[in-house]
Amino acid sequence: MAHSTTIEIPDEDLPLLERAQDLAGGTPAAAISEALRRYVEAEEGRRQGYDEIVIEVAGDERRFAGVLLGEWGRTSRSGRVETFRVYRSGKGTFVLHVDRSPDWVSGSESDDWAATWLGYLGLGETSWGFVPGDAAVEVVSAIEELRGRIPAEFYDRIARNADHPVVEDLDL
Repeated sequence: MAHSTTIEIPDEDLPLLERAQDLAGGTPAAAISEALRRYVEAEEGRRQGYDEIVIEVAGDERRFAGVLLGEWGRTSRSGRVETFRVYRSGKGTFVLHVDRSPDWVSGSESDDWAATWLGYLGLGETSWGFVPGDAAVEVVSAIEELRGRIPAEFYDRIARNADHPVVEDLDL
């Protein structure tokens, strides 16, 4: 059942309403309903202590209300960096974001360190290359599902605090 309400929009905001209308499928009601849904979700999450989290994966953004439980990084011998972030969402699920830097390789054709340095000085052959970095997001319903997907030490640290409330109301 639809309800009719009159909303006054200042003249200077009419271009904004028209753009929102276009994005929402052509009706002001669709744009306003979507804006209200997002506002209520964001405000309820904020009042419960959750932040708006935006994660970029392959050029796309993923947005949700959540709290960062922890971040863990490590570097391989080649210099590639892996960063693991775990969030608890406002709906109680857990979000794993793994971000890997490009994997760069440089050096000479030889395993000989002297040949490598001669190459760096322009007195020999050198080569270089990389494999692009990547990122992934995975959502799981229980913290235990992250075991084996993240470094063991990191899992042990975040599993201890996974169920603590974001905001604790004190009766003072």
